[in-house]
Amino acid sequence: MATSSVKEVPPPTLNSNSEPPPVFDGTTRLYIAYICPFAQRAWIARNYKGLQDKIKLVAIDLQDRPAWYKEKVYPANKVPALEHNNQVLGESLDVVKYIDSNFEGPALLPDDPVKCEFAEELLSYTDTMVGTVFSSFKGDPTKEAVSTFDFLENALHKFDDGPFFLGEFSLVDIAYVTFIERFYLFLKDAWNYDLTSGRPKLASWFEEMNKIDAYTQTKYDPQKLVEYFKGNFLPQK
Repeated sequence: MATSSVKEVPPPTLNSNSEPPPVFDGTTRLYIAYICPFAQRAWIARNYKGLQDKIKLVAIDLQDRPAWYKEKVYPANKVPALEHNNQVLGESLDVVKYIDSNFEGPALLPDDPVKCEFAEELLSYTDTMVGTVFSSFKGDPTKEAVSTFDFLENALHKFDDGPFFLGEFSLVDIAYVTFIERFYLFLKDAWNYDLTSGRPKLASWFEEMNKIDAYTQTKYDPQKLVEYFKGNFLPQK
């Protein structure tokens, strides 16, 4: 399995006072925000395919966004966005699929049609999982979110030729890990709940994901993630 061994220094975050890059000058750019799990998906895909020299990272401050980002780059004003061939593509899974289809590097989907069909099923479930877990923060996630983690545990039993959702590493793993990373940290801190406890497949999957450089190089400071979640999803005293 290929992993990224390229060590790069992440670029500085651009805010409302920052000058824009020379947009549409032929450079391929991936606009991200370091704290954003959606943008992190595209970043992982770029790294895994070894495209650090082909796709330049541009980091945006979501709390103090440059006006030029919406005006000149991506009218939706979200991340990720991929600038390529004088066009800009958004929506994280669309960006990941585009990177996989239009650039060299190891494929993010297998040739097996059965696995590809299951991949689409799992990708369609990501919004359900994310919505359910975020909603559970208003109540008791140790009761209200367990069904989503059980779903993932069961899904990981589908193929036994590897520790990942399709056996081999794929864009499905990319789609889930950025959120599981955050949910794991926040639930452990705020509710003392380990979402991998009693779910051996999920625990093994998470352990294996943390061996992949393409992913680990994109991880945000855990303490800052926890503080962000506390500030946004816990009642303020």
